[in-house]
Amino acid sequence: MEQRVFGGGKASEAEPRSVYESTRRGFFGHCPCCGRGRLFRAFLKTVECCQECGEEMHHHRADDLPAYLVIVIVGHIVVSAFMTVQAVTDWPTWAHLVIWAPATLVLSLALIGPVKGAVVGLQWALRMHGFGGEKDMLDSHPEL
Repeated sequence: MEQRVFGGGKASEAEPRSVYESTRRGFFGHCPCCGRGRLFRAFLKTVECCQECGEEMHHHRADDLPAYLVIVIVGHIVVSAFMTVQAVTDWPTWAHLVIWAPATLVLSLALIGPVKGAVVGLQWALRMHGFGGEKDMLDSHPEL
């Protein structure tokens, strides 16, 4: 069975895919296969297939993982920054709310797209959810 690999060429299904390269490409919003096509057609909507190499993207299953990862990342950044500022200053509660609530929102919105792209790239590299050429279990068993 033939499968697309980096550069859009054909290679055997057994050829390894670089996890680092495909997640990096996805993080920057590019096709994890060729690195030239766009991964997103809207804010968080992936393209049906890459315009450059034709790799299908519609069957990815990023689901809630990007949101969970963003919560962990932003939580660590904001909470550690808040605790550091609180330890060295004596600001009132309203000042912290004015700073940390918008910072949390901005960081979350800035990271959700790149993290989702990285997750799709990881799925592509590991041949998960239809990226390996076989049908996904949920596709072959709709009752699940």
